Amino acid sequence: MSFSTSFKFSRVGLAIVAALASSTAFSEEAASESQVTVDSNIERISVTGRSFNDYKVGSSSGAMRGDIDILDTPQSVSVIPDFVTDEQLATNLSEVLVNDSSVTGGSEKWNRQVFNIRGFELSSGSGYLINGHQQWSHYVQPIETLQQVEVLKGPSSMLYGQSGPGGLINMVTKKPTYETMFDIGFDTDEHGSTRFQLDAGGSLNESETIRYRTVLVKQDTKYWREYQDGTNQERDRWLGYLNLEFDITDDLLLSLKYDHTQDKTGIDRGGWLDSSGDLIGGRDIIWDQPWAFTDNTISNFGADLTYHLGDDWKVKAGYNDQQFNRQRLDSSPSHTEDALTDGYKISPFDRYDDWQHKTGFVDFTGDFYTGDVEHQLLIGANMLDYYYGQLRVKGGSETVQVGQPVPNPGLDYHDDPDGKSESSYKHYGFYLQDLVTLNEQWQVLAGVRYDEQKKDGAGGNSYAVSPKFGVIYSPAANGSIYVNYSKSFTPQGIVNNDEDVNNYMNLDPEYGEQYEIGTKWELFDGSLLLTGAIFDITVSNVTVQQELETPDPDGNIYMTTQEGEQRHKGFEMGAQGQVSDKWFMTGSMMYLDAQYETGASDNQHLDGMTPVDAPEWSANVWTRYEMSEDLALNFGAIYVGERFANTSNTITKDGYVRFDMGAAYTMDVMGSDVSVRVNVKNLFDTDYLAGGTNSDVTVGEGRHFSLALEAKF
Repeated sequence: MSFSTSFKFSRVGLAIVAALASSTAFSEEAASESQVTVDSNIERISVTGRSFNDYKVGSSSGAMRGDIDILDTPQSVSVIPDFVTDEQLATNLSEVLVNDSSVTGGSEKWNRQVFNIRGFELSSGSGYLINGHQQWSHYVQPIETLQQVEVLKGPSSMLYGQSGPGGLINMVTKKPTYETMFDIGFDTDEHGSTRFQLDAGGSLNESETIRYRTVLVKQDTKYWREYQDGTNQERDRWLGYLNLEFDITDDLLLSLKYDHTQDKTGIDRGGWLDSSGDLIGGRDIIWDQPWAFTDNTISNFGADLTYHLGDDWKVKAGYNDQQFNRQRLDSSPSHTEDALTDGYKISPFDRYDDWQHKTGFVDFTGDFYTGDVEHQLLIGANMLDYYYGQLRVKGGSETVQVGQPVPNPGLDYHDDPDGKSESSYKHYGFYLQDLVTLNEQWQVLAGVRYDEQKKDGAGGNSYAVSPKFGVIYSPAANGSIYVNYSKSFTPQGIVNNDEDVNNYMNLDPEYGEQYEIGTKWELFDGSLLLTGAIFDITVSNVTVQQELETPDPDGNIYMTTQEGEQRHKGFEMGAQGQVSDKWFMTGSMMYLDAQYETGASDNQHLDGMTPVDAPEWSANVWTRYEMSEDLALNFGAIYVGERFANTSNTITKDGYVRFDMGAAYTMDVMGSDVSVRVNVKNLFDTDYLAGGTNSDVTVGEGRHFSLALEAKF
């Protein structure tokens, strides 16, 4: 019997995992890679070497659009530092976000990753931020450039405009350093995958007024699943990142950022499940043809300007231009339960996508008093200019037999007979927020935002007012209790799925509101952070994609509609910090009750159903024990409960527990720190299914070994 099966029926086991995840403790607040000193009004960041105490982060830049202490934030927020994910040898955002149980993974087909927060799927266009800028995230984000990942839970539309009800992912990039640093890393695994990394920073002039940070990555990945000609899916990626800072004056700082990603990967849309929830054809088989691929080219250029008007007031303005081009040569296999005996249909096409995402913001922030009452004021505006163009040419559909791949049809998207299809919109928002400190015990947060989206075509213009209100009570200096109310506004754009009955249909916005009560405590001189929250989120005008029981006459297999409400209730607990002098731990758990409330419906029958990939229980824990100053051991566990694989809730995926472990040894080689790390993922070789539906489920890999070397100069 597998571990996933035995755990499914063990509430006691779940309680043990939850207790570990919520009541144990973690690292002293970052001695950290960054040490802050002040030269006039400009913040100075200098790398002082890594400490083993980097599990706990005390502030989040995204939750309040500024570096405000987590205890003073009336919202559930978790921060995952790069030190933890470096220990785990994470290679993508999915492997980072397993450290927060409120985030569950969805499909990973077409070399992109889908995530849900509190059971709500994040939109590629509005669910992700980089340094507070909305990011078109239709690809695997490069995590090597990130200093930390922040999970902002619940609606954040008051500060960021269009965003989902579950929350946002804010990715904070690595900053330039004053002191010279030079790190070289290499990792590999049992399949022969390799990744080379260079991370360097320092000052470019003697006065240290010009600083840089650069990251270079070359990755060649060979995956374990196989195409039907016996070859494996492969990935070829390289990344370049450069961040420059200029102290123009003592009060004026200019930051320029550029990154470029080239990522070509064979397509594996995932496994197929039959009506009983069993994999068709086994764990290894890839239904896509071996010539299918996606080729992504992404460039981001950004500029941020910070001007200190005085000790308490500053203006910050930012702009980012993202260019994202993708070619997708797809065999587009159609899910069928009879594939092994009767074959299955492919409908190949070659497609070119051109996304252009331009964002900008201006924030005016300051601290002032009215009598004895302190105010932290934010007044700001942001904009988004979105463009999308597509060229596409289809080949003829045909039935193929398992184990008999067909030749590349030689399609070329330049031959699109209809020319380039295009769509665009512009989004503007204005916001005002005030965090009022009445006394040592009480704080009140109030904010409001006005949004306007303009788009040509039917249903193009959208307007929304998004309030936010919170109260924080601090019974002690090291703890707080809060309540909040917030709303979300999520424009839906158009249906963009070649296999959908309603492809290119304009969708109306979704609106959500949340009530949340939570608490946060720092214990043992700040070395341990404990958090907990209860939430209730309701979304109206929900967009739902259903798989048709049989394809329509045009071969479409999906239908997207909007109807009714979706309500998610639950609670979550988390902990980060230090358990003892040598033991550190991070963990979390979530209970979720999620369902559609659509009422009577002749065409959907979703009333009372649970969304796909919304488990009732989930939990995680990751620990490090220092055997000596040079040797550290890691152990972790991830639990994801039973989930539905289709919207009609007729197919389920079993819950599972995955155990991971690792060890790292650091030595001095000619005055430089050199570390060796060995990790084993899925230690007990558990069979499990991760995110995705019955037609694109991610099949969990068995026991997996990886090795990494790193040298710091």
